[in-house]
Amino acid sequence: MSPKRCPYYSTCLTSLINPLAHKINCLDMKKIAAVCVTDVPKTVNARFASLYILDETNKILRLQKCNHPYLINKIVSLDQNPPSPMVIAIKSKKVMVIKDIDTYTEPVIRKASENTENYRTKSCLIVPLICDDMVIGVLNLADKVESVDFDEDDLSVAELLSQLIGTSIGNVKLFEKMRRQAKTDGLTALANHRTFYEVLEKELWRSKRYGGQIALILIDVDNLKQINDNFGHRAGDKAIKSISRIIKGCVRQIDTAARYGGDEFAVILPNTSIEEATVVAQRMVDVVANSPIKWNKEQIDMSVSIGLGQYDADTSPEDVTSSSDKALYVAKQAGKNTIRIFEPSTTQ
Repeated sequence: MSPKRCPYYSTCLTSLINPLAHKINCLDMKKIAAVCVTDVPKTVNARFASLYILDETNKILRLQKCNHPYLINKIVSLDQNPPSPMVIAIKSKKVMVIKDIDTYTEPVIRKASENTENYRTKSCLIVPLICDDMVIGVLNLADKVESVDFDEDDLSVAELLSQLIGTSIGNVKLFEKMRRQAKTDGLTALANHRTFYEVLEKELWRSKRYGGQIALILIDVDNLKQINDNFGHRAGDKAIKSISRIIKGCVRQIDTAARYGGDEFAVILPNTSIEEATVVAQRMVDVVANSPIKWNKEQIDMSVSIGLGQYDADTSPEDVTSSSDKALYVAKQAGKNTIRIFEPSTTQ
């Protein structure tokens, strides 16, 4: 007998939900998504499912996984006008039972009339996924099997799943956030000191195995103490954040930019010649010098000094940083706002 027709519905519902709870009680987003589109539809006798994750920063929903046999929207904007059922569900934080998807101007899924070979009914469930009273995604369940519409029992199941799946995805997001925080600097969002050395060791190992060299750029913010003394530490923080964005904008995706210390940055450039690294370093110097910040209506000019070098796999991480640091020291002594290249025969 189907759980919906069972006189002991609550007991049947528990036995239905508990196995799902065990499966999604993990920190594996792929596993949770697979359960959402494979196992969850069976609980309400739906043929199709699609899971979207909310990207609050960009105000969009991103498709995580679906079992549709045809293409559906990979990205859904929250600024739709008129809003789609998913957007309405997010704003209301309530499960929606759609009797006829054709009544919506811009449905999440294609109209049944356009996909007659795929859809047998026009009814669907739009389930906002809730964690700590915040919507973090949406699960769509469509095309009821052996019926025309989803009923009140389906709605009860969906409401339970809303919290259950939402909590699991929320835990994944929290874990990923904590892992990112452990690897990044809180002020600049660049790699932190520890991550810098981890990447440096990995790149030196890769050079040893596959050949090639790496370049290392060390960057020091000129006169940061003066900025702090004259304008306050918040102004100094703004200067550091501004310079960090400039550094990130000057390097490639394969490079690693890190906050090496309080007023120092470092950039690891795999498979990069000293000539190429010099071009990057000079660009950083030029852009920073031409990018003053505003603080309390006053303009604060900024500059950086840079030391760089090229290294092979036989160099230790400590020797790499020490050598580029020597070049950085020479750049500071030369009057700042400049670059110097490490040369073992001449640099002291």
